[in-house]
Amino acid sequence: MGASTHHEDYQLLIKLLKDSRVDMAVPQTGLASRLDATQTFISKVERGERRLDVIELIEILEALGIAPEAFLKTFLQHRQASHKKQKVKRKITP
Repeated sequence: MGASTHHEDYQLLIKLLKDSRVDMAVPQTGLASRLDATQTFISKVERGERRLDVIELIEILEALGIAPEAFLKTFLQHRQASHKKQKVKRKITP
């Protein structure tokens, strides 16, 4: 089991996260400042060069003022719709 950022579901997660930041008119530098991180960190996350763990995801959502539960619900709705349109390779394989 690898930690690929190329999986379709992970790409969807990052897209929704970036779209949320952009929709809220928060620049990468502003989000980085809220997290006491660098703009480079945010950029790498949004480009898929840096994989987030669940705690980092929650911290970013909280810094944007987004309830993690609400974001996850939106992600799952989009994921379900995506999976109905196409077969998505499972991340976990035996």
